[in-house]
Amino acid sequence: MGKVTGFIEIDRHDRRYAPASDRIRHYKEFVLPMSEASTKDQAARCMNCGIPFCHNGCPVNNQIPDWNDLVYRGDWEEAASNLHSTNNFPEFTGRICPAPCEAACTLNLSDSPVTIKTIENAIIDRAWEEGWVRPQKATRQTGKTIAIVGSGPAGLACAQQLARAGHDVHVYEKNPKPGGLLRYGIPDFKLEKRHIDRRVAQMSSEGVTFHCGVNVGVDITAQELQDNYDAVVLAGGSEKPRDLPIPGRDLNGIHFAMDFLPQQNRRVSKEPVRSNTPILASGKHVVVIGGGDTGSDCIGTSIRQGALSVTQLEIMPRPPEKENKLLTWPDWPLKLRTSSSQEEGAERDFAVLTKEFTGDGGQVKQLHISRVDGKMQPVPDSGFSLRADLVLLAMGFVSPIEDGLLADLGVQLDARGNVAADTKVYRSSTDKVFACGDMRRGQSLVVWAIREGRQAASSVDAHLMGSTTLPR
Repeated sequence: MGKVTGFIEIDRHDRRYAPASDRIRHYKEFVLPMSEASTKDQAARCMNCGIPFCHNGCPVNNQIPDWNDLVYRGDWEEAASNLHSTNNFPEFTGRICPAPCEAACTLNLSDSPVTIKTIENAIIDRAWEEGWVRPQKATRQTGKTIAIVGSGPAGLACAQQLARAGHDVHVYEKNPKPGGLLRYGIPDFKLEKRHIDRRVAQMSSEGVTFHCGVNVGVDITAQELQDNYDAVVLAGGSEKPRDLPIPGRDLNGIHFAMDFLPQQNRRVSKEPVRSNTPILASGKHVVVIGGGDTGSDCIGTSIRQGALSVTQLEIMPRPPEKENKLLTWPDWPLKLRTSSSQEEGAERDFAVLTKEFTGDGGQVKQLHISRVDGKMQPVPDSGFSLRADLVLLAMGFVSPIEDGLLADLGVQLDARGNVAADTKVYRSSTDKVFACGDMRRGQSLVVWAIREGRQAASSVDAHLMGSTTLPR
């Protein structure tokens, strides 16, 4: 393990943010890395528990105590090798994962968990800097061809695993560049797109072929995929947003978050916005409806665009400041969290329900709101109004888009509208067709997407070859 008494002697310290007054002026990442010495000290705090509860919180099964010990001892290259054995893309998770592993850490019982996410990020950043991340080409080719639809984290993880097993892998992406939500959705100030570009370059060197700007079901038929490939993996996103069908919804200035966020990604990357309706928060009073990560991303983007004010509304009651650890640990707790974007100047209101939008000349101007009780029912005489020139709906996603590809394939859907497939074989009801990630499980975290992509790859390999050595 790390230093036996490390958790007693060393206090928890984590990465800091650049000042808000500076970071809101650009779209670059603003997390300030710790020094090598500080990172080693933090790794020394790992207790190497008899039962490592951090494993309970990590969907990709990272061997967290192992690479904490390696970092403490200064063996960074072996730490990177260990980290890659369970996670294809630690630079993604080290930046945008909410770190359920830290919530499950035994030291979280005293509110001082090991800074697992920071250490993970330090390992992979150093691995890239030192040139330890290299293409891992298959030593033999199987002659089997596989089509993967979607190039988000699930599709990328699945593709990389299958290419390393010797299969001929083709990834289809409807957008101009690979990455899915990582590229067109996650703001650049949380994840600069150079991280995706170098992974795509690595995968291309490993034999993965990317077909971008190809919308399967529109530009190429589902039948063509079935005819031309030995297996098809559906790894698209849960793209159907939850709407708010109330009076005034048709007013101008009310948009889904995922119509707003990708536009800014494209501006930063100097790509065409690809919309006749540019959505900008500049000089506007912005209201974000939805209290999750997507809503937070809308806040940070709006502030950087020059919004006059940003207010975030959440229908759920305000969570407690601290969780009851005896009830929640080692599971992910419900408690009040404040994101870096919210710290930059957003007002937040909880237990509120928007009942109507009103406007002037076809443009939204106000939200009419009521407070709700514990049963989500309006509280009498609690109504109030809120000024808004731009409303962003960030209330989550209900399912994949069923029209087109899924309808053409005839795959069975579950009760929530996701592609029905279990987590043992990830096989859909249609022959040769597998599903993983958000398309199978619904909207979720990047770590779950990577896990499912890896496990689906193992199942596809076993299906095609009769057995597999790919890890799950």
